[in-house]
Amino acid sequence: MALIALGVTGGVGAYKAVEVCRGLQKRGHDVVAVMTRAAARFVGPVTFEAITRRPVITSQWRPGMNADIEHIAIADGIALLVVAPCTANVIGKFANGIADDFLSSLYLATKAPVLIAPAMNVNMLAHEAVQRNLQTLTARGVRFVEPGEGYLACGWIGKGRLAEPAEIVEAAAAIVEPPASSLKGTRVVVTAGPTYEDIDPVRYVGNRSSGRMGFALAAEARRRGAEVTLIAGPTTAVPPGVDATIAVRSAADMHEAVMRAASNADVVIMAAAVADYTPASPAKQKMTKADGPLTVTLKRTKDILSDLGSMRTGLGGERPLLVGFAAETQDLLARAREKRARKKIDLIVANDVSQPDQGFDADTNAVTIIGDSDEQVVALQSKARVAAIILDRVEQLLRSRAGKIASR
Repeated sequence: MALIALGVTGGVGAYKAVEVCRGLQKRGHDVVAVMTRAAARFVGPVTFEAITRRPVITSQWRPGMNADIEHIAIADGIALLVVAPCTANVIGKFANGIADDFLSSLYLATKAPVLIAPAMNVNMLAHEAVQRNLQTLTARGVRFVEPGEGYLACGWIGKGRLAEPAEIVEAAAAIVEPPASSLKGTRVVVTAGPTYEDIDPVRYVGNRSSGRMGFALAAEARRRGAEVTLIAGPTTAVPPGVDATIAVRSAADMHEAVMRAASNADVVIMAAAVADYTPASPAKQKMTKADGPLTVTLKRTKDILSDLGSMRTGLGGERPLLVGFAAETQDLLARAREKRARKKIDLIVANDVSQPDQGFDADTNAVTIIGDSDEQVVALQSKARVAAIILDRVEQLLRSRAGKIASR
C-alpha cells in the first residue's frame, strides 16, 4: 500500500527494527531500509536486504557521474519516514538541520510524515539538550513512539528502551492507512484490464494492459469500506475480492456494463485500457491465410467517459464523480489536460506507458493526477500505493462536493 523508509540508527535496539520491517510488510507496505554507519555495527545490512528485497542504503555516495541523487528520489516517493531506533545523536541532527549522512539528508528532503522511536540511556533522554531537540521536532509536526521503561543495555533501569515493534508498526499504520470506513456507504465502480476486439473467432486486436492498476484501485476502495463493482477485461491477474465482479471482453461489453453500473454509483474510475477502434465486420469464420496483404477496416468504439459525462449532466451534474486515465507515449500532460477538459471529468491520471517500469504489465507506476486547479506528481512506486494516493484525492473531492451541497 505505502512505500515506507525505515531509518535504523546505531543503538542496541537496532535488532528490533527487523521486526518493525516485518510488521510493516505484513500490513501490505513496501519498505526501504536506510542505515547509518553505526547501525551497521549492530545489524548487518544484508539482513534488511533479504527482508525488503531492496538494496539497503548505507551511504549517500553512489558511484557513477549519472547516479540519481538518491535521497531526493526516495524523499519524493515515500509515504512515511520511520526512524527506529533513533539515537540522541540523530535526534540532534534532525532538530538542528545537520545533513551529514543519507538519513539526515533524507529527513530534510522529504515532505512525508516522520515518525521517530527514540532509544537511549535514561539520563540521556532526560538531558535538557535532548528534551529541547524533541520539543523542536514536535513543534515541526514530527510524531513519536514513546520509549519504554525497563532494563537498558547499559545495565540501568529506567525509561529509554526502544518501544516494542508492534507498537511502532501500529503508530506507522495510523499515519499511512486511512480509516477502514472512510468510504463506507460510497458506491464505487472500477474498470480494469484490456478489451479484445475480435477480427475473427481466433484473432483479435488488443493491448498489453494487465489490469493490475485497476485491481489495486478496486482493492483499496474496498478496504476503505466502499461498495465496489469491478468491471474487468480479459487478464491473467487475479482480481481482488470485491462486492461484484463483471467480466467483459470487448469495448462494447465494457460500455454496456459500465453504463448500467454507473447509474447508481457515487464514483466511477475508468482504469481499463478500452480499445478506441474495433473491426467493422468481424469474420464469422477463421480467415484463411493468403498471399498478399490483409486489410481490416476499423470503426470507432463508443467513448465510455464521454457518455458518462453526458449521463451525469442528465442527473444534475453532481454524480457520479468521474476519474479517467490517459495512457500516452508522448506529450503526456498536454494530452491528458485536453482529454480531461473535453470529456468534462473530475480527475484524470496521466500515465507514461512508454517506460518499462510503469504503466502496462508492471508492478509499479508513476503518474500525474490532474484536477480542475492542480496537478499532483506521484513518483514511481507500487501500484497499490499509487491507488491509495488516487483514492485520497477522490475522498477530498467527495468531501468538498458534500460541503458545497450542505451549504446551499
